[in-house]
Amino acid sequence: MGGGFDFDVIERSWVYLFREGMSFTVTLTLLATMGGIVLGTLLALMRLSSYRTLNLIAGTYVNTMRSLPLVLVIFWFFFLVPYIGGWLVGSNQPIKVGAFASALITFTMFEAAFFCEIMRAGIQSIPKGQMAAGYALGLNYRQTMATIVLPQAFRNMLPVLLTQTIILFQDTSLVYVISSTDFLGAAVKVANRDHRLVEMYTFAALIYFIICFTASLYVRRLQARISIIR
Repeated sequence: MGGGFDFDVIERSWVYLFREGMSFTVTLTLLATMGGIVLGTLLALMRLSSYRTLNLIAGTYVNTMRSLPLVLVIFWFFFLVPYIGGWLVGSNQPIKVGAFASALITFTMFEAAFFCEIMRAGIQSIPKGQMAAGYALGLNYRQTMATIVLPQAFRNMLPVLLTQTIILFQDTSLVYVISSTDFLGAAVKVANRDHRLVEMYTFAALIYFIICFTASLYVRRLQARISIIR
């Protein structure tokens, strides 16, 4: 591997690492977070529903996803989604689904199970009198949830939602199993090409630490501000 720590390999490769790798990682994280929160909120409402069937379906989904290793789910969906897509469009051949689309679907569906439990706790933290106040104003269940309960639940659970997003950001490195080039994957390619494993793995670890630690400090401050508001 050569003696000494070679900073030159980092200088030569950082544009590629951030342009190709980090852009993939950040885009996947943001889109999967938004999709996961939307789907997770719907699942949370289903779990809190008085209809037993909806409760059972959502509960089964959440418990199943939370019981599976993420890397297995990524690998499984990468090969399964094309066949499901082909079946939906009535084709005898699997449709072409790119690695990014497959990863996005996987992370959205997987993270929705965790966001569901977060949002369920947030909704349950709102006093029941808020629902009664909404009904007293002439609002129906949907309007009361959309305008009174969910905004408060999102505010209360925002630090936890952001913490889960940080975990998702870290988990995106698992897309290596489907040969996607995220930030860590880009670093691995450079490391193998230039035979500088120590330098690239150290640089990747440092970047992940800086981003996640900074985000964690922001979440801590946000949590303190929300506690004061309460």
